[in-house]
Amino acid sequence: MSSHPNRRRGHDGPGRPKRSGPSQSGPNKYRDKEIDPARIVARDVLRAVRERDAYANLLLPKLLRERKITGRDAALATELTYGTARSLGFLDAVISAAAGRPAHEIDGTLLDVLRLGAYQLLRTRIGSHAAVSTSVDIARSENGMGPSGFVNAVLRKISQRDEQLWIDELAPSMMDDRIGNLAFTYAHPRWIAEVFYEALDRSTGELQAALAADDDRPIVHLVARPGQISGEELALISGGDEGRYSPYCVYLPEGDPGKIDAVREGFAGVQDEGSQLVALALSRAEVADDAGRWLDLCAGPGGKAALLGSLAHIAEAHLDAVEISEHRAELIDKVVDGLPVRVHVADGRDSGLEPGFDRILVDAPCSGLGSLRRRPEARWRRKPDDIPALVTLQKELVTEALRLVKPGGVVVYSTCSPHRAETVEVIDAVLADVDGITQLDARPLAAGDVFDPETLGAGPHVQLWPHRQDTDAMFLAALRKD
Repeated sequence: MSSHPNRRRGHDGPGRPKRSGPSQSGPNKYRDKEIDPARIVARDVLRAVRERDAYANLLLPKLLRERKITGRDAALATELTYGTARSLGFLDAVISAAAGRPAHEIDGTLLDVLRLGAYQLLRTRIGSHAAVSTSVDIARSENGMGPSGFVNAVLRKISQRDEQLWIDELAPSMMDDRIGNLAFTYAHPRWIAEVFYEALDRSTGELQAALAADDDRPIVHLVARPGQISGEELALISGGDEGRYSPYCVYLPEGDPGKIDAVREGFAGVQDEGSQLVALALSRAEVADDAGRWLDLCAGPGGKAALLGSLAHIAEAHLDAVEISEHRAELIDKVVDGLPVRVHVADGRDSGLEPGFDRILVDAPCSGLGSLRRRPEARWRRKPDDIPALVTLQKELVTEALRLVKPGGVVVYSTCSPHRAETVEVIDAVLADVDGITQLDARPLAAGDVFDPETLGAGPHVQLWPHRQDTDAMFLAALRKD
């Protein structure tokens, strides 16, 4: 398996992990057998993702708390849930080949178990016997002997080849279709691989690196709230390492951030370092006659608003935060409590706010293709047809921000996507449609004094990547009204 840098992750033990009590999701015994709670919770999250479009990264922590699953069992459940969700397209292709029929024709409750078992067989160090037998136990407990026999037969056939042999059999030829081969190997839909390829100037080597980084589970990034705790203090408290680019970032290789006192008390939060650089770029931009009126035009769920609010407090400025969803606006209110921030429930395209802002952030709704490693099922949920409506919305939001900003003020546009239609093409279209706007070099705004702006590409925009900066693939551009 040396051909893939991110494989064979997960549980190291020779077989089944330690059992820790019954599942709360229905039948959990067959005769005298207890079903492993870590695998049951992984199965339940995968089912919720399939049946009702749940978000694995939101549901899993909730179920682990409710079922009191901790320690090694929680780590195993996390690896199996996120890894399986991230690998769905690849796993379904293997299951289809082994079952002799398309995966979508298999009963959903059995498909969840097959995906979970196939992931263990092909992408973890869990022994084949444990992967198959625990999967059969789960199927039998809910579906009975006949369906469990089907699960047993399919998984045993899958176990006869390792991951690379399945890739060799099922992936498009590297000679004939390099993008298709890499997309299959690193478990991405082909259209997303094509998007990355274009954004990376059609470099196959860079595409492989980007897909490999995207296919690995990232470490948690923390953010220290300026004026409340420093990055150095947060690193000491959490046991993490200070970030490379943001002075407020801390890398947390392991552990639950929710157990860190500074996070529970609101002095710190969870935020990718790339998102921190977006907020910092806005605060670092030079503006004419700065009166301290700042605006976050698309503020939900509040991470950037909290960082900007903290920076505004230090600068004796005030931040208005606009969010169209009342529920998300309530979340923002909680995270900015005590900061000079006022939250408005409104559409950013028609907020009702008076023009004259010095700094405006437009962190626009987007496809989220830049954060796929943190949202494991998202790559299989997004479709190419989603993009045009998002692009229209993005252009409208930037245009409105340019109306609201005062002459000499700055608008920073950002998306968590490397898709050219959502990034450089949005900026090009707005510059063509709106007079009196100058695009600034965003590289020094993002880089600050920490690293050479030249490492951020040719400019004037900034496109971050997991394989280059180990951040989400954030895009940012800075515009000044003349």
